[in-house]
Amino acid sequence: MLSSSVLGLTEQIREAARSPLQRALGILRPPTRVNRVPTLNGSQKLTLKEDIVIDGCLCAIIIKSGYDESGIQFFTANEMSQQLASMSYKPGKIIPAHTHQAVRREVLNTQEALFIRRGKLRVDFYTADQEYRLSRVIQKGDVILLIAGGHGFEVIEDVNVVEVKQGPYAGDRDKLVFSTVPPAKINFE
Repeated sequence: MLSSSVLGLTEQIREAARSPLQRALGILRPPTRVNRVPTLNGSQKLTLKEDIVIDGCLCAIIIKSGYDESGIQFFTANEMSQQLASMSYKPGKIIPAHTHQAVRREVLNTQEALFIRRGKLRVDFYTADQEYRLSRVIQKGDVILLIAGGHGFEVIEDVNVVEVKQGPYAGDRDKLVFSTVPPAKINFE
């Protein structure tokens, strides 16, 4: 067990790393807990927040519809070009009025967030070298942030998806299309 002095130092470091706005909103980074739910049909483990890591690279973050931690929880590191957080507050909570300042940023890789409004979708994950690794199913109320590597989809039920990604749109330069994994090789491990 860690001593109280070590725990106190850890909290001091976290506090020093937060901006004034993060302090005002009660934001802690990084998230400190992952909730787990029972297995589905005895095969695929579901979590309310899952990091998809392939060969040591964070490729995606999936937030299931049941995720509901109180306060604001960021799922992404400060240096990531796309930020993803969950906010859950009781009535009466005041979020301070604020603007976002013009800050020059350099974005080299497109990251996209998908908000599943209706239906069910299988997401296939690939390495940057287009090698298939694994799949997950996301459905109504789920959110996924696609960060690195490759990805493809198969619609399982009629879907409506809202996509958010960085701009400006780069046209054909933005993506490289390649072969999809054959159904016999689908892996949910």
